[in-house]
Amino acid sequence: MLHPVAASAAAPALPSLVAYVRNGDIYVSKGSAEKRLTTGGHQARPRWSPDGKSIAFLKSGYLWVMKADGTGQRRLTTRAAAGPSWAPDGKSIAFASLSCTGGPGVYRIATAGKATPEVLFPRDCRGEELPAEPAPVTSRAGSLQERLSTDDAVAWSPDGTRIAFRGGDCDSVYDACLSVGTVATGGEQTVAAYGGGSLQTSGFAVVPSWRGDGAKLAWTAYQKGETKADDQPLHVVEYDTRTKAKRTVGGVLDREMAYITTSRAVVTGQYRSGSWVVVVDVARGQRQPFREGSQPSVQPVR
Repeated sequence: MLHPVAASAAAPALPSLVAYVRNGDIYVSKGSAEKRLTTGGHQARPRWSPDGKSIAFLKSGYLWVMKADGTGQRRLTTRAAAGPSWAPDGKSIAFASLSCTGGPGVYRIATAGKATPEVLFPRDCRGEELPAEPAPVTSRAGSLQERLSTDDAVAWSPDGTRIAFRGGDCDSVYDACLSVGTVATGGEQTVAAYGGGSLQTSGFAVVPSWRGDGAKLAWTAYQKGETKADDQPLHVVEYDTRTKAKRTVGGVLDREMAYITTSRAVVTGQYRSGSWVVVVDVARGQRQPFREGSQPSVQPVR
């Protein structure tokens, strides 16, 4: 059952700050007020550090970090980057960039000092010379689903052992897929796939996000089936990492989910003919508009 966004006189109060993007700049809010952290546009994919004191983000297609109040902005990479995610110990950040195979790969870079990125996936690129630095992606053209279909945001698991990312070894079998890779070994598990092999559907699974206890993994999905009845517009899938069961949460055109608690999350949804950050009760489906914007990330509560 789909639950429309309820009208709200005021944004709901949340236990910690949510970072989000509006018109290319990053804002934070926990309810009644918001603060703008950046100016000049071209910012994307803010991600809170585990201690809630810093934010990693993309600026003109490169990886940057700043303090929670927007000060101390500094660039971490000379490589073009996509969708960062902090290691649970806060000492490094994973991001996607061109790999030695010519497809998307996952790297990590230390947050302190002038570090060199290290390849994590594909495993076969570990120890290889880093490929030439690609041109940064500063904007994507096309419809919302077309722009999301090539978003390479990654997500580091809360226990630090795994990273979820678009593509991987499964790219050799399917037209589009989402993988969970084991950091220690480089092994990969396919958790979502579209087209190719025996699959007659097309689509994608992108922008993964772990629940704080690691028991659930969510991502943004789109599916075009063999028949119209099999079509699934943009939606959020929640995956049980133990049973491998999947279910749709939220409503049509919801995307980019980030957990607040085990039962509440924020998503980017459609409201007032635009993109809004919406608070969703994951179990019951109730929804409240929070702030105009997209790409939410929830500050960890310590």
